[in-house]
Amino acid sequence: MKIGVLFFGVLKDVVGRSGETVDLPEGARVRDVLFYYAREAPRFEAMVPSLAISVNREYSGADRALREGDEVGLLPPVSGGSAEGGEVRGEVRIVRERIDAEAVVGRLKRPADGAAVIFDGVVRDNTRGRRTFYLDYEAYEAMALKQMESLAAEARARFGVRGASIVHRLGRLEIGETSVLIVVAAAHRGAAFEACRWIIDTLKKTVPIWKKEYFEDGAVWAAGEAFPEEIRRPGGPAGEQSAS
Repeated sequence: MKIGVLFFGVLKDVVGRSGETVDLPEGARVRDVLFYYAREAPRFEAMVPSLAISVNREYSGADRALREGDEVGLLPPVSGGSAEGGEVRGEVRIVRERIDAEAVVGRLKRPADGAAVIFDGVVRDNTRGRRTFYLDYEAYEAMALKQMESLAAEARARFGVRGASIVHRLGRLEIGETSVLIVVAAAHRGAAFEACRWIIDTLKKTVPIWKKEYFEDGAVWAAGEAFPEEIRRPGGPAGEQSAS
């Protein structure tokens, strides 16, 4: 059976491509995809414990059975549309043009809101003492958008805020440009601050977006935070299989 496999971030460099279709026997599982690439690319095997896996844009464990036409995403730790409910509850978008923060805030705010908290993630000119020229962001877009929409919905429910907007930019970003904008509107500032902080912290760990940093002396994929345990090993023991 034919299975589509997608690679992101540093994995594209490790295997030398961004995606392909592989033939696997009937009854194959996700772990068989890991075995396949561990044999083909020696550096891949060492990365398996830190990877997250998706099947058809949902996080998955290694024991999941595959079917003809499934799409498997192999996701290194992340570095880092559509609107649900329209303007009232917020917007969730992935864009390639400049993010207009004032416009996003204006679309979300309502007279009943007592606070609108903004996180504006900006490209800085240095990383660990190295001068940065620019950044290049990429994403598993369909899955990233779905995860971002889930974050906005969970933030509203968890913190009791009225609205949350998340806009992330892809492509080449120059120094000083906004890479991600989060706006949370609520009746009270405490809930808005907490929800905004939770969204950006969770986004940086779970949404499949990666960045490549370009310096005077070369370029590297930014090292991301490890995926949470429940993503790397969903379902407990079944997800703990590796290519080792």
